[in-house]
Amino acid sequence: MKILIIEDELQLAKSIRQYLQRENYLCEVEMDITEGRSMIEDFAYDCILLDINLPGGSGLTLLKELKQDKKTDGVIIISARDALEDKVLSLKLGADDYLAKPFHLAELSARIETVIRRRYLQGDSQLSYDSLVIDTLARSVSVDGETIQLTKTEYELLLFLMINKGRVITKNAIAEHLLGGSALYLDNFDIIYAHVKNLKKKLQSMGGSIKTIYGTGYKFS
Repeated sequence: MKILIIEDELQLAKSIRQYLQRENYLCEVEMDITEGRSMIEDFAYDCILLDINLPGGSGLTLLKELKQDKKTDGVIIISARDALEDKVLSLKLGADDYLAKPFHLAELSARIETVIRRRYLQGDSQLSYDSLVIDTLARSVSVDGETIQLTKTEYELLLFLMINKGRVITKNAIAEHLLGGSALYLDNFDIIYAHVKNLKKKLQSMGGSIKTIYGTGYKFS
């Protein structure tokens, strides 16, 4: 899962990124509204952590733009302003949650999990297809009740494909989801081919559940 942190307090941004990376999130950080806007325009995120007071403007302006553009990224406002009117306005503008500073990083992580479950899994913690089950809390995968050992990247790839079941997902989209902005510097998609090949092999009992759409990408069906 990919998180964008838009926060101008450098130490706080670093602490959030380090904590969430230990929780197996892919995190990117921007510290002003202009760079944050650019990242949102160029990439999709599972959740955006957005401060209100940013160099160059208000995070609420960015939130409003995001919703006007019909972006579906989850958004949690993190702000030193604990006024009720800020919370109400943030939620009315489309934020999924509001967390006042200072906060415990464990609580932030729990709220991110809730936003993602609500966005993709209708609040459930499991995603299933036929005999395949992904438990997002345990970060485990099983087929016919037997646990399948996946690497972190294979797990994220499978979850991404299952969430988008029936849709063709391009190699570019997969690379951006797994690698974030680093995907821009790939010379080829060999690393994506390798991960898909390994995942298919581990899920061989599922038959052809991951379909290769030649010249485009992949589809879970």
